[in-house]
Amino acid sequence: MIAIVRSGGKQYCVKPGDVFKVEKLEAEPASVISLTDVLLTIPDDGSNSVGVPKENEIVVSAEVLKHVRNKKVIVFKKRRRHNSRRKNGHRQWMTVLKVTEISAAKTN
Repeated sequence: MIAIVRSGGKQYCVKPGDVFKVEKLEAEPASVISLTDVLLTIPDDGSNSVGVPKENEIVVSAEVLKHVRNKKVIVFKKRRRHNSRRKNGHRQWMTVLKVTEISAAKTN
């Protein structure tokens, strides 16, 4: 099964066993989190399932592997003919996740 999940304002296409990076989540390494904002699912038979009422029943479980920093982004600003330059760098914290399963939500 393939699912498209949203985390940190970005969308990720995942399937069980995938390892991917999202913006930092407040979770300890080796803990299991559940991503509930599922936008689309595609079962193994090829039919797809789109829509809010249906997708609220799907949960993507992922294991937190580690927290890392992404590659550096250089921010450079210059005002021509004014001898004014500014150079900054930024490295975003990322969380590395491994998808363990995609399943129906447990309703109590």
